[in-house]
Amino acid sequence: MSITVVLQQMVIIFILIGIGMILFWRGLLSEEGSKQISGLIINVTNPALLICSALEDGPKASLRELGIALVAYAAVFAVLIVIGFLIPRLLCVPKKHHYAYQMLTVFGNVGFIGIPLASAVLGSESLIYVSIFNLLFNLLIYTLGISLLQRAARGQTAEDNAVSENSPASGRFRKLVNAGTISAVVTIIFYLGNFRVPVILSSALSYTGRATTLLSMLVLGVSVAQMAPKEIFSHPKLYLFTLLRQILVPIGCILLMRGLIDNKLILNTMLLMAAVPAANMPLMLAKQMDMETESISQGIILTTVLSLVTVPVACLFLVP
Repeated sequence: MSITVVLQQMVIIFILIGIGMILFWRGLLSEEGSKQISGLIINVTNPALLICSALEDGPKASLRELGIALVAYAAVFAVLIVIGFLIPRLLCVPKKHHYAYQMLTVFGNVGFIGIPLASAVLGSESLIYVSIFNLLFNLLIYTLGISLLQRAARGQTAEDNAVSENSPASGRFRKLVNAGTISAVVTIIFYLGNFRVPVILSSALSYTGRATTLLSMLVLGVSVAQMAPKEIFSHPKLYLFTLLRQILVPIGCILLMRGLIDNKLILNTMLLMAAVPAANMPLMLAKQMDMETESISQGIILTTVLSLVTVPVACLFLVP
């Protein structure tokens, strides 16, 4: 894989982010509109893009290969969880912001950026592995992610009862059944069953899925446009965090796994998913809990901006 291809895709992504910024500044796309588009992406276009990958003709991964990917990606998330607890201590981050760095570490943007990036760089055949990554992401965000946020919220508000009532355990587990997990499971089932659907339906899914890249970048553009440059770029610890999380971690993961896995598509998908910037979902959940969200917002935007450099650097280690 030529690094030029990766760099081109990142430049395209940032051009689309720039369009989102311009639309916001011109009053053609509001914060409320951005939220509505986010719902459209999460519930419609991302699922359509994943399911389309299972309907395409061509060589299929075996059940054994999917099992290997599941174990490998679960191991990556386990590593990220451990690193997420270590990084804020290594960087001497104030304790009240530990939760933000933990969320930024564990939860990468494997949906909004990961899906279109993997499709463009590795091809649609990689999306079956991306769906496994997304399935694990959704399982963790509504269990570990909610737990981390609740613990931090108790520290911020000192109102244990009120916080726990806002998001009871039963509600968390109900949220596991969502468009992300359902589409990931459906994709895997369709892929393994080699199902065929009418051309009209597959074409409709294809057109819908293609909208993912543009729409997701417009949403990110609105987020970037709402923050002053000083708020984004004046935090040295976030630069060190980005270096560790988006370059050293993905490179370390693939160097470790190369000796254990011989499927280069599994490995390259893992590298890309580990190298993407921080996800928006922790921010949305923190807002729902009325928490301080400035540190998460800054981390999401800075890691996204710096991914123009960090993703191509990490992709130097893609398995040829």
